[in-house]
Amino acid sequence: MDLEMTSEPAIGVVGGSGLYEMDGFDEIAAVSVQTPFGEASDAVITGRIAGRRVCFLPRHGVGHRLLPHEINHRANIWALRSLGVRWLISVTAVGSLREELAPRDIVVPDQLIDRTGTAAKHTFFGHGIAAHVGFADPFCSELRKSLLAAARGIANTVHDGGTYLCMNGPAFSTRAEAGFHRLIGADLIGMTNGPEARLCREAEIAAATLALVTDYDCWKIDEAAVEVETVIENLHANSAMAKRIIQAVCALIPENPTSPCHQSLDSAIFTPRAHWPERMVKDLAPILSRFG
Repeated sequence: MDLEMTSEPAIGVVGGSGLYEMDGFDEIAAVSVQTPFGEASDAVITGRIAGRRVCFLPRHGVGHRLLPHEINHRANIWALRSLGVRWLISVTAVGSLREELAPRDIVVPDQLIDRTGTAAKHTFFGHGIAAHVGFADPFCSELRKSLLAAARGIANTVHDGGTYLCMNGPAFSTRAEAGFHRLIGADLIGMTNGPEARLCREAEIAAATLALVTDYDCWKIDEAAVEVETVIENLHANSAMAKRIIQAVCALIPENPTSPCHQSLDSAIFTPRAHWPERMVKDLAPILSRFG
């Protein structure tokens, strides 16, 4: 990959394979990226919206071939960063753990609980470079504001904030688990955004989530327990709205990467530069190049 290709900061979108099929998405090309971490979920679809360079990556692969635990998040985020992505919008279907967050609502969460137990797989560091990024606020506040502004101009019901709990799949929750997740303060539940948010912070990508509520999980006894058919029906209903939000938010995102998230490694890397293994310097070139 020629890193000179990445000089123009890009907006990334991770979500369903059909998200890029929208009016106003021009100069479309598919780019297959080889990464040090294996294969990404699929080719990255690049193009322009409102003059901005945008990179779409289907999280589960075209045709939804990958289960949540099969997604190579490191490869996905590395591929996007190598193409110059500095902002990432994760479009995701979620279950609701709160009465007021109804199916077909839009939520832009501000907090995260990761219960996957797979954090060791979801870091770019180790192997000679120790880094510990700050993660108190896992989503970029500036990008969240832009996403909320775009969503409120399009969707009927948009919620500002909420805690997304990331669980292991591929099965949905038991009723006991859903009750426990409510007790510990979670508002939404999904299977993918924990790893994406962590890796974005390490890659100095400002990230935010556009959560599309599809169901009430299984905690609500007066509702049917979540089923695939319900999820797909509600997700399709939200799909057109999500595309319109993406189109609108591209015009609101700053052209220059000046969020604190874009400098997240400034105080995170413990290992002195002189001790960095050359193999790691090469593998992490899209992320570490500014350090010399």
